[in-house]
Amino acid sequence: MTKNVEVTTFIEQIQIPWQVQVAEQLRQMVHDTIPDVQERVQYKKPHFLKNGSYAAVISPSKQAVSFTIFHATGLDLPDGIFEGPEERKTIKLKEKDTPDYEWLSGLLKQASAEL
Repeated sequence: MTKNVEVTTFIEQIQIPWQVQVAEQLRQMVHDTIPDVQERVQYKKPHFLKNGSYAAVISPSKQAVSFTIFHATGLDLPDGIFEGPEERKTIKLKEKDTPDYEWLSGLLKQASAEL
């Protein structure tokens, strides 16, 4: 597992402790799900690529940590949890949420399978 120093620095510089924890767990989940994932900071947020194509992105904001799954067309997603166009779905994780990382991993695995 190769971790990019810029991504590590990005996560360490997040000001809100619970967001650091969520971002670190999402990052680890991406690495566990996509064994040869490449990561880099692009557009001022951590992006994760499989074979040169976007697979996921982590984006903290004041109220949430957003996690976007690319190539999401065809995923069976429950209503009201994800936002965005058909090919790119974003879930906003808030402080009191208990993210189901195993479920998110399954969605990411499915979405990135063809990359």
